[in-house]
Amino acid sequence: MVRRAPRRDIDESDLSVGSESHAAAGPTAVAVAMKRSIEQMGPTRTARTLLKLNQVDGFDCQGCAWPDPSPEHRHTAEFCENGAKAVAEEATKRRVGPGFFAEHSLADLEERSEYWLGQQGRITEPMVRRAGATHYEPIAWDDAFAMMADRLRALGSPDEAVFYTSGKTSNEAAFTYQLLARVLGTNNLPDCSNMCHESTSVALAETIGIGKGSVSLHDVETAELIVVAGQNPGTNHPRMLSALEKAKANGARIIAVNPLREAGLVRFKNPQKPKGWVGNGTALADLHLPVRLNGDLALWQGVAAYLLEHDAIDRDFVEHHTHGFEEWVEHIGRLDRAEVERASGLTWEQVEEMGAMLAASSATVFCWAMGITQHRNSVATIKEFVNVALLQGNIGKPGAGLCPVRGHSNVQGDRTMGIWERPQPEFLDALEKEFGFEPPRENGLDTVDAVEAMGEGRVGFFMAMGGNFASAVSDTEVTEAALRNVDLTVHVSTKLNRSHVVTGREALILPSLGRSERDRTGGREQRVTVEDSMSVVHASHGPLPPASKHLRSEVDIVCSLAEAVLGPDGVVPWGEFRADYAAIRRRVADVVPGCAAYDEKVDRPGGFTLPHPPRDSRTFPTDVDRAVFSVSPLEVLEVPEGRLLLQTLRSHDQFNTTIYGLDDRYRGISNGRRVVFVHPDDVRHLGFAEGDVVDLVSEWLDGSERTAPGFRIVSYEQPVGCAAAYYPETNPLIPLDSKAEGSNTPTSKSVVVRLEPAREGVHTGITRAARGDAETGHKRPIDTSPPS
Repeated sequence: MVRRAPRRDIDESDLSVGSESHAAAGPTAVAVAMKRSIEQMGPTRTARTLLKLNQVDGFDCQGCAWPDPSPEHRHTAEFCENGAKAVAEEATKRRVGPGFFAEHSLADLEERSEYWLGQQGRITEPMVRRAGATHYEPIAWDDAFAMMADRLRALGSPDEAVFYTSGKTSNEAAFTYQLLARVLGTNNLPDCSNMCHESTSVALAETIGIGKGSVSLHDVETAELIVVAGQNPGTNHPRMLSALEKAKANGARIIAVNPLREAGLVRFKNPQKPKGWVGNGTALADLHLPVRLNGDLALWQGVAAYLLEHDAIDRDFVEHHTHGFEEWVEHIGRLDRAEVERASGLTWEQVEEMGAMLAASSATVFCWAMGITQHRNSVATIKEFVNVALLQGNIGKPGAGLCPVRGHSNVQGDRTMGIWERPQPEFLDALEKEFGFEPPRENGLDTVDAVEAMGEGRVGFFMAMGGNFASAVSDTEVTEAALRNVDLTVHVSTKLNRSHVVTGREALILPSLGRSERDRTGGREQRVTVEDSMSVVHASHGPLPPASKHLRSEVDIVCSLAEAVLGPDGVVPWGEFRADYAAIRRRVADVVPGCAAYDEKVDRPGGFTLPHPPRDSRTFPTDVDRAVFSVSPLEVLEVPEGRLLLQTLRSHDQFNTTIYGLDDRYRGISNGRRVVFVHPDDVRHLGFAEGDVVDLVSEWLDGSERTAPGFRIVSYEQPVGCAAAYYPETNPLIPLDSKAEGSNTPTSKSVVVRLEPAREGVHTGITRAARGDAETGHKRPIDTSPPS
């Protein structure tokens, strides 16, 4: 029996705090996955759906982008707890139809939480909010496309349109979407990469010549040493734990670098094995380094100093494949150990322990995720990972390499297909040659720039292909005001979220097929393709009938819009693309490097792997045709007395801004989300007690403050002076202009805050600081120049 959607919203007074877990998965994970699935889908639909998840003849998980094992090594149940939750959210039997929107006004929906909105179910029909209206109402598809076409044609410039993309969009939809934007004349193609791994893409492109990781799943499983930095696989990429378990069985050692000791890196109880049910499971991390927030750059420079001192260098690789080694060695030679300790929060002995493990390894894999990419100096930090990898020749050999773990299922594929506001000239040249039009050459708007442009009235049309833009972007109040300043906002979606209730002057919700559903667009069985974190492209086709007869595929929506605004006769055969996705894949083969015979290759069991020169041949397509050592100044993030350094993070019961439930059992939280994890010594030092309710107030160099009200203090082990709380509730604390240098990624992992006793009636917003002398957030570069 399917449980009804919640009628009431979150009651934080029900929140309870227990003990954190010291192991991930196990029988509890299986029980939770099945309970959530049956509640949403019922038992028959659950079996029908989950047994096709991540299978060769099935569909790709809507969750993370961790790669699948080779076809012969896949389990019957090839999914994790959070993958099952993601499927249940999409394949739910709950429905949001016209009656729901007639019952609930926009004002009513604005008061609801992200959790409540998402739990209502699948959207069944296109809906429109007309100018001045209090409710959404149904609209026919053709009328919706005509409305969008009218707005696009009325723009003063193509650059007044913004086309945003979520990382769940298929390769076929992404390719046609970027093609539509560029035929219209704009490169305004922001995507969720701008908010997560953009720092990775920038750093890797500048150092190894390609913005993707250099490892295969086999490399992870056969590495001698794996470093997992700023990543929590137990919650965010749970199937990675199986790969780590295999690596441990093969003799690997694991280092976890994270402010919190996350359960998924302590011990793994694999539910596919008997010892995962009745035994203690597998111990994973051999060393946990509780690095201070924003201290990773210092730690890695300290490790580099150790490796240089102990001559742990692959000199042949350095000599023949790298550039800038001498300058980098000179820089590291001036490193101040005391400053490394102060910035990282670690002792030099801890730094040396990590260095010794790296020195002893001949094949190391370096993994990282959002805990690294969302700081002001994230690009520099990732370049330091690369420096250490280059020093030991850990790129382009078995069991070694760089492994950025993407958080969304096809975010890497979307970028491969051309979803990028700063396209390479070669890609635009290929589009021009293939389709016979001149693409725009000026860079477009990324996510932060798009919000600024909308706020300034320079955008009249905003379209989001999936995702939850309003809740995903930092500076929530500013972002929502910007969306409200647009003439027409359009969201292609499966379920309700905050972005549907924070609308432009007019708004459309266009309901799309989910990945778990059969796609018979054009009267034939269609399949789509996706790319995982390790550059493997494979097919995906869902088993379920659509949630409503009114749903359309993302490809159909893009091609139908293109015909409405451009007409049926143009340089791009939109009708042919809509009728047969293979026609899209044949054009991808001509345009995208490494995709020759694309349509044929994705029919292979398990798909095919895109080329990666550093991995495949130790060639590096940088400006100097070598891998580049980078020199970055060591910085210490200064935090005034009485303040804490906050990171935003996920609960175990969510995926990005989608809230599956209200329990974070690995951290001991039940029935609520508004908690702030604080070291016990900081709780006492700041004059609070466990369970006190406080407002979080962030302070910034310009004197501004932002407040997120009503968080309960939970004592939690982490470096003194650090704290953590869930997003999107904490996104209002981060100004739009607080972003990583070089990538514009929001600085969600290093926010200086003070705790204040909760004040009734405080609303999230921006105020001016009472003092003009605040130095919060100031980073002091360390002077490494020789004394005069």
